[in-house]
Amino acid sequence: MKQNIDIGTIKDIMHEFTALTGLEPSFKQPKRYLWTDAFAVCNYLEIFHLTNDHSYLELAANLVDQVHHTLGRHREDDTRKGWISGFTEYEGELHPTKGGLRIGKPLNERQTNKLYDERLEWDQDGQYYHYLTKWMHALNRMSRVTEDPIYIIWALELAQTAHVGFVDSTVGRERMYWKMSIDLSRPLVPSMGQHDPLDGFITYNELQVTANDFNKKSPDLNLPNLKTEIEDMTHICRGLNWTTNDPLGIGGILSDALRIGQLIKYGLPYERLLEEVMNSALLGLDSFVKYNPQNLTAEYRLAFRELGLSIGIKGLENLKALIKANTCLFSKIESLKQLIESLMNYLPLAISIEEFWTDRRNQEVETWIEHKEINMMMLATSLAPEEFLKI
Repeated sequence: MKQNIDIGTIKDIMHEFTALTGLEPSFKQPKRYLWTDAFAVCNYLEIFHLTNDHSYLELAANLVDQVHHTLGRHREDDTRKGWISGFTEYEGELHPTKGGLRIGKPLNERQTNKLYDERLEWDQDGQYYHYLTKWMHALNRMSRVTEDPIYIIWALELAQTAHVGFVDSTVGRERMYWKMSIDLSRPLVPSMGQHDPLDGFITYNELQVTANDFNKKSPDLNLPNLKTEIEDMTHICRGLNWTTNDPLGIGGILSDALRIGQLIKYGLPYERLLEEVMNSALLGLDSFVKYNPQNLTAEYRLAFRELGLSIGIKGLENLKALIKANTCLFSKIESLKQLIESLMNYLPLAISIEEFWTDRRNQEVETWIEHKEINMMMLATSLAPEEFLKI
């Protein structure tokens, strides 16, 4: 069920985002938010891919630069100044991701003398692992599209920093923290995100594949290796359950399934993981549809969560084509074919979600306006997801 891409709508969304967040014209204090900006980079690259208009490639590069100089540095309302890595200005310019990147929340992080307040924590800054992996992915796509190794170098350095900051191996079995302080010195939310280990495992492998390709072309680069980090994530992932009825979570593991398929095409032995993830996605979709939130009006729905689901569903056609074209790589080909056909039954759901949130009347409610930038980016990605879905 391929849709005709409405490039005009996607351009309009991205032009509004560009102005709204202070990318162009540049604000003194731009509104940068790491998750949203990761999708925005991929969206600019997608428009470049569709139009060959190099101004969108320039916007993607400018956004990367602005994110690093905003979220890679301490906040204006913080007593600390400069790069959050603690590097000198010169070192920070060369390695802008080596301290990690702030989320971009409106309030400063919770101080050590303050008690945890779950509601307030959502608006307080820090670092999220699953935001960092999204940025790694965006940097990876920048390197692939531009053929410039600097972006994959920054992605690899971010992966190494994030891994040290978020993985806790002091309690017997390695686990991860959900949210860390801006300087990665202490956990702000010590619980583990359900899909963070899977996301890290897949993203590290994605970066390693790209690094290997660059090293083959230019052996002198000698890009960092994530072998240890991948092994750690393998241990953390073992025995975990990926099934969820959260639409954003389901969409995430559907996107992960396509990324795993692409890694298998590169020769990595992840067929069993692919089957596990597809089964989990199918169970989640069945549960989500039974709840049937699409009967609700816009005031009671969250666009970015639903659009995350539609992005993942839109990748199913690519996954089906990949499996069909590479049957020799799969020993469980019949099982995978059955799973993909069952998942493909949900393609109309993605179209329904897109049509609902493209309707301007549904963009006038508070739930859309309150999360406007992230809703805009997820809608644009859903309408043209190819660049985001590639590794």
